Amino acid sequence: MRKVIGIGETILDIIFRDDQPVGAVPGGSVFNGLISLGRVGVNAMFISETGNDRVGRRIIRFLEENHVDASCVSVYPESKSPISLAFLNEQNDAEYIFYKDHPHDRLDFNFPDIQTDDIVMFGSFYAVNPVIRPLVFAFLEYARSKGAILYYDVNFRASHANEVIKVTPNILENLEFADVVRGSKEDFEVMYKKSDADSIYRSQISFYCKNFIYTKGAEPLELRAQGDVSKQYPIAALKTTSTIGAGDNFNAGFVYGLVKYGITREMLERGVLESQWNQVIAEAQAFSANVCQSIHNSVDLNFAAKKKQELEVCLKEMEENN
Repeated sequence: MRKVIGIGETILDIIFRDDQPVGAVPGGSVFNGLISLGRVGVNAMFISETGNDRVGRRIIRFLEENHVDASCVSVYPESKSPISLAFLNEQNDAEYIFYKDHPHDRLDFNFPDIQTDDIVMFGSFYAVNPVIRPLVFAFLEYARSKGAILYYDVNFRASHANEVIKVTPNILENLEFADVVRGSKEDFEVMYKKSDADSIYRSQISFYCKNFIYTKGAEPLELRAQGDVSKQYPIAALKTTSTIGAGDNFNAGFVYGLVKYGITREMLERGVLESQWNQVIAEAQAFSANVCQSIHNSVDLNFAAKKKQELEVCLKEMEENN
């Protein structure tokens, strides 16, 4: 089976409602998606770093329990593992405060084996952080040279708004590496003061990457893709418990869809059929909707078992047809 390799931060999310803690779950943008992919039976690996403390040990254990290879998670004895406080409002959207030991930011790992059409997920400030950029860049370049699909979730938050100019060269390099770019309305308002999908695609994305997904919370998402595909997908009305992890699991569902329906890098470069986009986006929306209905950052085990079964059937059919 194709591998999915994620590179990103690890963090412990402490979740508050009405200013009282209601849960503490291991998290991180790419991390949340990888946990869901491990649960649905995708061959998943995570590249990151953590501290040698109780939080760090819990994070590594959590990865392993959810069938994600943690062998490329570096543990640094003198670092404290980061935590975030997530305060849920009446709409169950979160406002974050991050506590991170930034002077000890570093990354050190051996590049894993990557084969053609394996998928690399990357994004957030982690993917543009100047301190670890040289190794992140080298890894993305390596993955690209091996024929992997690179999926970039911009995920650029307001807390880093004052650093946009400093990291713009890194953002542009990431766009150039990517086969698929996803960004939210908030990301592009922070980065470019723009909110129109066509304007963002034409002026900021299409020169670097032809496949672009633009999400706007409960509003319809926009797809712009190779072959002049321009499409809008409605978002089903949903009673949410927490929107933490909604975007991360959209990413997981999208990547799951690429594996399930046999979408290759060559197909993405040539142009994917609209019917195939519909299938992949439907998976992304299903994963995202599931995670919004609990306080957890990844899909629940019942949903995961169903999706794992579907994946096994599809992969078996593909194998028989080849």
